[in-house]
Order: sequence, then C-alpha cells, then structure tokens
Amino acid sequence: MAKSYHQYCPIACALDLVGERWSLLVVRELLEHGELRYSDLNASLDGCGTNILASRLKQLEQGGVVRRRRLPPPASATVYELTEYGQGLRPVMHQLAHWGARVMGPPRAEDLEPGWLVGALQMAFPPTATGACVEFRIGAEVASIADGEARAGGTDGPDAVVIGDAAGFYRLFVDRDIDAVSVEGSADALGALLAVLPPAAPPVAIAPADQLSAA
Repeated sequence: MAKSYHQYCPIACALDLVGERWSLLVVRELLEHGELRYSDLNASLDGCGTNILASRLKQLEQGGVVRRRRLPPPASATVYELTEYGQGLRPVMHQLAHWGARVMGPPRAEDLEPGWLVGALQMAFPPTATGACVEFRIGAEVASIADGEARAGGTDGPDAVVIGDAAGFYRLFVDRDIDAVSVEGSADALGALLAVLPPAAPPVAIAPADQLSAA
C-alpha cells in the first residue's frame, strides 16, 4: 500500500497520488505519447524495475490518474492512458519542467535521444499556446509549433524558423536568449511564442553532488 502523509492539505493529497518515485515520469510518458503498452513504458523508463513500474501503475490507476484499456482486434493489447483527471497534470508538468530546467544545464550529446526535440517542445509549451507557426531546426532534429501544438518535422509556411544547436535551444528557453540561435523570418512570431512561457527563473547555485547525497 502506498504511503500517505495523512494531512488535510491539497499538496499532501497530490503527493499521495503522484509523489512516489517514477510516478510523475509515468505521467510524463503518457502525456508525451498518449496510450502506451506496459512494455513501452518499461522500455522508456530506463532504471525503473518491472515490479516498481507495476506498483506505480496500480497506484495511479487506483487514484484515478491512469486507466487500462483493451484495444480491439487485431491489436488486442492492453494499453495505459491518462484519465481526464490525469490530463489535468499537464499544466503542472509544464510549470515543473521550466522550474527544473534551470538546474539541468545545457545538454550534452549523450543526454539526447532521437526525437527529443518534439518532446521538449511539448513539455515547454502549454496546449494551444499561440497562433504563431514556428519551425525549429536544432542539430539533426526538426519539429514545429503549429496550430498551438508541437509536431515532429517541419511545417508549411512557418512564420519563423529557428536554427541552432541543443545548447542554444536550452539558452533560448531557459534564459530567453534569442541571440543563442538564428532566426529566419519573423522574430516577432518567436517572441510571441516565448511570451506564453513562465517568467524566466533566476540563476540558482547548486550544492556539489557529494553534499547533496550526504544530506
């Protein structure tokens, strides 16, 4: 049985549902990819043991965050998906992603997997963020914001095209440093897109890893 804070507090109650290790990462995967089989989740959550994953899915299902559904033939597979209540975590995850991005630092090549860009855009922007149509060409990755949604690949007639590397992409979204990338087309369209993001967090001093682990 999952641990509980046993407090009449909305934050404590929320953590009772999704505060266990791996729970929010399960939510992240379902937000990004939609319905997934258990094997898909197991493959994407490297380091999460099968017993832990099964336990987290059970807790999330009991809490009304996730549901199981049997696909009709010929698939006949069981998939997991977020409930309407679970989908309500999207703006929470959006804010948490921006808050956490400040401490990550620019990515290294080994930190990124193929297809990372569209996932980053999905997490960066709330749904239907703006009417601006912007294409991003970051290293070998191409993704777009069009009709308020993040999509893999390019888009027809973008208002602006953003070109750069992963480090520049990080500085654009964390520091709002437009000079970290090249912009073809309307800089105002990119500015309108950035304007819907949460305010840029100030720089933060992080204690050395050995101090954190010893706490």
